Amino acid sequence: MSLSLASLTPDRRRWASLIVVCLAQLMIVLDVTIVNVALPSIQHDLHFSQSNLTWVVNAFLVSFGSLLLLAGRLGDLIGRRRVFLGGLVTFTAASLLCGIAPSEGALIAARFLQGVGAAAQASVILAIIVTEFPAVADRARAMSAYVFVSVAGGSLGLLAGGLLTEALSWHWVFFVNIPIGAATFALGYALIRSDRGLGLGHGIDWLGSLLVTASLMSAIYSIVGATSHGWTSSNVLTFAGLAALLMAAFVAVESRIPNPIMPLRILRVPGLVNASLVRGFLVTGMYSTFFLGTLYLEQIRHYSALQTGAAFLPWTLTVAVLSQGITSRLVARFGPLAVLAAGMATAVGGLLLFSTVGPDTAFFPTIFFASFALGLGIGNAFMPLLTVAMANVPAADAGLGSGITNVSQQISGALGLAVLSTLAANHTKTLLAQGDDRAGSLIGGYQLAFLIGAAAISAGIALAFALLRTRKPQPVTELAAETPATLEMEQQAA
Repeated sequence: MSLSLASLTPDRRRWASLIVVCLAQLMIVLDVTIVNVALPSIQHDLHFSQSNLTWVVNAFLVSFGSLLLLAGRLGDLIGRRRVFLGGLVTFTAASLLCGIAPSEGALIAARFLQGVGAAAQASVILAIIVTEFPAVADRARAMSAYVFVSVAGGSLGLLAGGLLTEALSWHWVFFVNIPIGAATFALGYALIRSDRGLGLGHGIDWLGSLLVTASLMSAIYSIVGATSHGWTSSNVLTFAGLAALLMAAFVAVESRIPNPIMPLRILRVPGLVNASLVRGFLVTGMYSTFFLGTLYLEQIRHYSALQTGAAFLPWTLTVAVLSQGITSRLVARFGPLAVLAAGMATAVGGLLLFSTVGPDTAFFPTIFFASFALGLGIGNAFMPLLTVAMANVPAADAGLGSGITNVSQQISGALGLAVLSTLAANHTKTLLAQGDDRAGSLIGGYQLAFLIGAAAISAGIALAFALLRTRKPQPVTELAAETPATLEMEQQAA
């Protein structure tokens, strides 16, 4: 039986489309960690230097983070389904190019292209969810599913990367995307509702698009380069300054033209910017745990990639359980701020527990409960944050709101990880200079980073109470009034 929109009721179609966009999101999240596992094999086969090897990861991050805002707005203008499917094609084709790359230059270029495709997909996923699920209860359930794949996909990537690299070769960490991408495209083409977008009748703000993309690219380049070059290096300071100047020029342009790529009114939407700021502190702790926790398990406890992925399963499984509606019911009963604060406090506890690890720390109970607490905390915190951020974004700007949400997470995550990694490395060097052994010095660096990550999330809790206010959910009728169908009727009337 052919799969088509006509064969499904509207309610079943939208839930099926949720599965499609979550599968695309899972591909993106998996790709980050699955590649990390394969880096030693890639370095050996393609003769990467240690400094160039980082660009297998950084090339993806630079293009991904810098294009999210532009891609999100293009979704509003030309149709989110079109941008989503175009991103899938680009990501899948780039995965093939990565897998067959004969040299380090070819692989880095293919990874950059892969980031372009990932940005197009990710930038409109939240917008599709928001417009497909206008009712508060249904939107909360849909957001929970999105949070699960976004948060838990990293540890699944470690497991998958270890299996594919050890059983086959590093090429397959990219080849595995091809059948998944093809299937996701076919399902997305059949199931995701076509939308016309606002249209390009007034032209495209090419200058604003160029300025914001160049600004974000410069900012991310300076952040990822800080770990190897140092925060005060001329390279980092030059690109950071360039990013600031370009962003100032972008804001000036957007405030003066009639059809900007980013209408500045979006920044006045209640909750969007404030929730993004709070999320920045949360992901700083989350990213540090995942990255530095992996290093601790592999370098100190000598876990294999498979064992490391398994060590984070308490995190993954806890988020999976919470995504079954538990968090959404808690939010409905206690409000988003209370659930968010409790979740972030639990994540702080997990980081504090991680900061006690030593050279012989057993998986149970310390690492198990640390991973469990982080899963419990992040699983309860992310969904309320996304709900608050997108709750009042008009349907016409949903793609832009989705892009801002994703950009804030990528920038703050990259910045937090770069800062904590640098602090950990510097503390390790200090301990080595004082005569400590290598293992003890590494552990000291990791412990400091975990403590700073806990402090960052604690600051996020204080910021949440200062900036976010518990609001009663909008009635379903009010939310439904902003659906794409209503928007289209308004445009036709105009």
